[in-house]
Amino acid sequence: MMLAFASPSCCSVHTSSTCHTLLRELEQIWKDIGETEADKDRMLSELERECLDVYRRKVEEAANTKACLHQSVATKEAEVATLMAALGELNINSLKQPEKKSASLKEQLALVTPLIDDLRVKKDERVKQFADVKTQIDKITSEISGYSNIINAVSSLNLEDHDLSLRNLSEYKSHLRALQKEKSERIQKVVDCVNEVHSLCGVLGLDFGKTVSDVHPSLHETSLGQSTNISVSALESLEQAIFRLKTERKVRYQKLKDVAGLLFELWTLMDTTREEKSKLSRITCVLRLSEAEVTEPGALSLEVIQQISTEVERLTKLKASRMKELVIKRRAELEDICYKNHIDPDPSTSADKSSAMIDSGLVDPCELLENIEAQISKAKDEALSRKDIMDKIDWWLFACEEENWLEDYNQDYRRYSGGRGAHINLKRAEQARIKVTKIPVVVNALINKTLAWEDEKQKLFLYDGVRLVSILEDYKVVRQQKEESKKRARDQKKLHDMLLAEKESAYGSKPSPRRSSSFRKANGYHANGHGSVTPSPRRSSMSCATPELLTPRSNSVRHNGYFKEMTRLSAGPLNFVAMAKEDTVSFSSISGSDPESPLQA
Repeated sequence: MMLAFASPSCCSVHTSSTCHTLLRELEQIWKDIGETEADKDRMLSELERECLDVYRRKVEEAANTKACLHQSVATKEAEVATLMAALGELNINSLKQPEKKSASLKEQLALVTPLIDDLRVKKDERVKQFADVKTQIDKITSEISGYSNIINAVSSLNLEDHDLSLRNLSEYKSHLRALQKEKSERIQKVVDCVNEVHSLCGVLGLDFGKTVSDVHPSLHETSLGQSTNISVSALESLEQAIFRLKTERKVRYQKLKDVAGLLFELWTLMDTTREEKSKLSRITCVLRLSEAEVTEPGALSLEVIQQISTEVERLTKLKASRMKELVIKRRAELEDICYKNHIDPDPSTSADKSSAMIDSGLVDPCELLENIEAQISKAKDEALSRKDIMDKIDWWLFACEEENWLEDYNQDYRRYSGGRGAHINLKRAEQARIKVTKIPVVVNALINKTLAWEDEKQKLFLYDGVRLVSILEDYKVVRQQKEESKKRARDQKKLHDMLLAEKESAYGSKPSPRRSSSFRKANGYHANGHGSVTPSPRRSSMSCATPELLTPRSNSVRHNGYFKEMTRLSAGPLNFVAMAKEDTVSFSSISGSDPESPLQA
């Protein structure tokens, strides 16, 4: 037993000698005590058993320590593998050095500990990078989506299972760049929309701050920690705001255009001065632009529209007080146009009737004025179409005046005297004879031209209310009667001369008495400003069956004796026989007024 006790292989030499020394001392003590051999064996057995228990406990403790070290090494190796996998490190076999199998557990633990520390630091840095990128992604995503709560990027990352490789980090960064680009585009779009809203608010005179704050407060003033809202809903709200503002701009522009149109009409009606118009020249400039081109601040504000409306109301009230005067004035213009062109104006808008209708309130002065304006326009158009015919009528009437003057001139026995101005009258007589010979041709051409005008216009050509063709036809008849009357007078004169010649041959010649002064007519001449004698046309009951036909007429005279006579004649049948007899009797009475006339014998 002592040999077994004293020869454990695990004891050192020093320990073995010490045990033997102690055992000898114990045996000496037992011997001194007087212990029996049985007691000695029993106590030695107990001592050996206690020593075995101590060895066994120590072995168990060592085994446990080894297991712990082995577990630690395995755990750290597993953690290294996990970290390297998370970090995307593929060189896992680098940990298995060739001397790993021969190294003790503590050496293995000492080898893996620095590596795992480095990997943990690297992981922390990678997590921080992921956290920064994820924070920015979440922030931009929240701005785009419009959510105000930003998720904590660090807490959202699963540090155990999350892929922390550089490839995954690159994907996150690519996603972040895409979001940043989208954010930049959205910010630019928001800025453009806000600028457009600002421009529209300026044109319309609206509060820009209140308008964009209704969309989102961050669009006007961004406070600390508050970013500009670039969400889809914010963009849609901005677009809707722009649409409303553009609609309002269109409505106001049309309203301004309508009110300004009324203002321009009133300016024209009221003959507004340039100084008064210059007060609203800004409005005139705005209306020259299209709706989209109006950018001047306040150009379409309610104040501007109200200003124009107030001016329109003022001019409308002023127009109402002056409308009667304007109606009478425009009616006078209509009558003047009709007067110059011998057109009968519409009697329904005469000055008396218009004044009575306005005073009684039976008609709106504006409608009456529009009616007169339409009549003026119609009269001007008709006057333009009648111009060629009216020019020929003026020529014809002037030729008739010249014919009347020529007849008076031919009856003056002193026309060949050598008085002052005789050569002028003689020259005029020659020109008048040429003009008179053209009258029939001109009258026929005038009738044809008038008929062509009536066919084109599908209405009668009226001259002072009488059809011109009827007047010209009546004139031709009267002229023919006049020529026949002159022919009969010439035949009677020839017969009278023949009777005188026969009496002179039978009874001898006698001095013919002087013509009675009562037979002489005023010569119808007067001195002009140059001392010469100018003919003054007069009516002659002897030379024309219608004495008022050749009444002097200037180009601006409205009524003339001829057309009055033609109007009177057209109302009843012409008595050409009676007119012929009147001409014959007047000529006979003149011939027989001489007391020595053969007819008195």
